[in-house]
Amino acid sequence: QVQLVESGGDLVQAGGSLRLSCAASGSIFSIILMGWYRQAPGKQRELVATITSGGSTNYADSVKGRFTISRDNAKNTVYLQMSSLKPEDTAVYYCNARSSNGFSQYPYWGQGTQVTVSS
Repeated sequence: QVQLVESGGDLVQAGGSLRLSCAASGSIFSIILMGWYRQAPGKQRELVATITSGGSTNYADSVKGRFTISRDNAKNTVYLQMSSLKPEDTAVYYCNARSSNGFSQYPYWGQGTQVTVSS
């Protein structure tokens, strides 16, 4: 089992910055991938960014150049640094971890943190 706790969501003006944190606990040794997803009202949950255990990153086109995902292995924490925020970035942001036991992979989700960008 993996537990994820997000923090850092807030109300911010367009053009501003925000940093989200996701602290993982439990069977963290089994985690092979972590990422951030977001879900705006009336829309499906979408991928924002991912980072592998080796540090390779991947971003949605809509956030490339504005968001940066990183991880602190000593703190078992993944961050999402968001800059040049736009109103369309408004959503609930969810931390995701994918764990593996060598045979199957399992997704885990945090409770979500609200990001609201005002115009």
